[in-house]
Amino acid sequence: MTNRTDNQPDRGWPAADLDNVRKLHVLAAGIRGAHVTEGYVDAPFDRVRAHLADLEGDFGRIVPDMRRLRVLRADGEHIEALARSRYGMRALLRGVRRPGWCWLQSRFLLIGVAAAPEGAGTRVAFTGGVRIPGRAALVPIGVRREGRGSLERLSTLAGQGTELF
Repeated sequence: MTNRTDNQPDRGWPAADLDNVRKLHVLAAGIRGAHVTEGYVDAPFDRVRAHLADLEGDFGRIVPDMRRLRVLRADGEHIEALARSRYGMRALLRGVRRPGWCWLQSRFLLIGVAAAPEGAGTRVAFTGGVRIPGRAALVPIGVRREGRGSLERLSTLAGQGTELF
């Protein structure tokens, strides 16, 4: 057996390309208590992606627990942001933001959102919740209800309808 350093796939291993929404499902599956809310937004991917990428503007209107989200640092796809909830709690979030993907976490909070083109529209998924320190678990307080609401608000901003899965 040889160590591969050229980043080429080993011909004996199967390869799978996952879109952003499927990747979110995979990551959430590894976190006890995580729930993913998924839906179809009848708007083009680029329009939906632009709303989700606007962390200091539209993102706070889409994800209702975020009263304010301020990006402190951005280095390529890596970001650091300060979030303030509508209940006054604050969190220093670190994570990755790329087209159709945002995964932010702090010591006590996790937010994940993904989007992938599907036909003329966009498939979108949300996950998140309160993290239990020292354990790979989430307390998904209101995540199902809030996820559906987030999809509806995103659809309204994008100017089209939504279909929940």
